[in-house]
Amino acid sequence: MKVKNISKVEGRLPLRDPFIMGAYHYELYPEGNGKLGPKASLAGRNIGNDFDRSNPWRMYHGQQIPGFPHHPHRGFEIITIVSEGYADHFDSKGSKGRYGDGDVQLMSAGEGVLHAEMFPLIHEDKPNPLRLFQIWVNMAGKDKLTEPDYKMLWKEIIPEAVLDQEGKKVSIKVIHGEYYGVKSLGALKHSWARDPEHHMGAALIEMEPGTAINLDAVSKTMNRFVLYYDGQDPVEMADYKVQPNHMADLGGDEEIWIKNTGSGIAKLLILEGEPIGEPVAAYGPFVMNTEKELQEAFNQYRRTEFGGWPWGGEEQDLVHAKDTGRFASYDFDKVIDKPEEVK
Repeated sequence: MKVKNISKVEGRLPLRDPFIMGAYHYELYPEGNGKLGPKASLAGRNIGNDFDRSNPWRMYHGQQIPGFPHHPHRGFEIITIVSEGYADHFDSKGSKGRYGDGDVQLMSAGEGVLHAEMFPLIHEDKPNPLRLFQIWVNMAGKDKLTEPDYKMLWKEIIPEAVLDQEGKKVSIKVIHGEYYGVKSLGALKHSWARDPEHHMGAALIEMEPGTAINLDAVSKTMNRFVLYYDGQDPVEMADYKVQPNHMADLGGDEEIWIKNTGSGIAKLLILEGEPIGEPVAAYGPFVMNTEKELQEAFNQYRRTEFGGWPWGGEEQDLVHAKDTGRFASYDFDKVIDKPEEVK
């Protein structure tokens, strides 16, 4: 079956193995207040747990700055794509950074890590929209207790397939896998995407009106999803009309054409891969194989806090200075990584 299901997306993405969870955040944050928070009243919001989707933007767990102060994870990998706006990262392994405007972060929680991801509102003279995708990818049981890992894919170096179709353009930014002969930069050491036989793929696609792409037939077992997250008119997927803010659950064993027959640019996110096929025991920030392993994860976190939080306990909404550019720092500044434009 080419199209198994089409569903409207409101925050959470309806994904399956090898994916655990997907979230799509599109926040219309206002001008910044000079302290990287919103220049707007926070009265009436459930500060510390602000997830009200009836508002045009949310604070999430932030107090004065939107985002997610430090919290633990174990047993899976996180792909974070920030297409608009910025995210500030800190973790318990000594890494930190600021990324956004098209950058992608890959992070393996492995045996356990604390991290914070806050959304600084840098601009004081204009709104600060944020468009962010976060995808939780499961890890095989043999890899769940490996050393945590983290690296940046700066927008300047993400491989891109550019298709010219009678003067009209398709752009495919390849995060994992291979599309139209363009391969990704490679996965983290213990990622499910590391093995080509797992057919793991992730890509951002922009299609001008009148263009089309095809997804090759791969296998009957592959799970394949396409999120149409931004556009004006429906796009065609295997002759089905898919509206903006909808996700298609597609078969992996048949070639599928996606056509932009509308009048504006269509933006899509592709996520696909072979299932890991192992039992999943998940609760909150931990993803293991058994309930016993899950309980052990909670017990160890209570005892050790996975090594503790090295960035101080006073500042909950931890962010970098306003004028900090895009960068990544590893192992307490022993290694600094910056995109080419700011080196």
